Amino acid sequence: MAERQIPTKEEVEGYLRDHRNWGRWGDKAGAGAINLITAEKRLSAVALVRTGRTVSLSRPLPVTPSAENQRPAHHYMWTLDKPPGGGAAMDYYGMFYHGTATTHIDALCHVWNEDGMWEGREPSEVLTFSGARYGTIDEWSDGILTRGVLLDVPKHRGEPYVTLEEPVHGWELDDIVEEEGLRIEPGDAVMVYCGREAYALDHGGVWAGGPKRAGLHASCLPFIRDNDLSILGWDMLDEYPNEYDIPWTVHGAIFAYGTALLDNALLQPLAEACAEQGRYEFMLSINPLKVIGGTGSPVNPIAVF
Repeated sequence: MAERQIPTKEEVEGYLRDHRNWGRWGDKAGAGAINLITAEKRLSAVALVRTGRTVSLSRPLPVTPSAENQRPAHHYMWTLDKPPGGGAAMDYYGMFYHGTATTHIDALCHVWNEDGMWEGREPSEVLTFSGARYGTIDEWSDGILTRGVLLDVPKHRGEPYVTLEEPVHGWELDDIVEEEGLRIEPGDAVMVYCGREAYALDHGGVWAGGPKRAGLHASCLPFIRDNDLSILGWDMLDEYPNEYDIPWTVHGAIFAYGTALLDNALLQPLAEACAEQGRYEFMLSINPLKVIGGTGSPVNPIAVF
């Protein structure tokens, strides 16, 4: 069981330095922990499908400006005539999808700290104007299909949402796993539901209180590493700012462990479906856009029960 005390800065730096997955996957390292999703893992995920119920984990394309959507997506329509009497409608999509508004998956070249990017790569050698050269989103262009698990923090706490005063800690995730009678397996995609919609409704948005954000504490890092997660999905991300004066806490799982992050997932409908189905595991399908050299991709993840 995880220690129930706030880790020190030295301990958090140790999580990101001493427990790296660097060198673990050899010449397949560019795909990171997605390597844990083997053919056998996919088949076991497919076997979880019993009712055929599907649930989208994607938010609508965020075209309306707000405090949490400072770079709104673009959606423009265009029509043409097709004589005699016909026509066609077409549209343009454009977005800066990283941030707190668009549902997207982060590639392994997305963030780094003073020790470098994933596998210790030097950012100046990896990043170019036209795309990155390593740890890019096209590593996962065959699609991601694995076992998904939902950890419902509001249900566990008996509260509607996670607050600034009480971020989610690693030992709490362990407690939820035990409560639900679950077992986390290597290659799983764990979705951590924090109640973003209810929080936003009460506070006028997740950023409405100023430059602070409720979410997951750095103490969650050992849960990610020790359980060999392939993907961490969340609706409220890591708490911000962190108390350690380091650039990244839970987002550091990208460059330390090679874990993919599914940011801004819409998890309230999934939580409702899990409660109705009476189970918190499902098949999860994520299909990133095939962008050569991309740092991530907007996605529409689908949970299948």
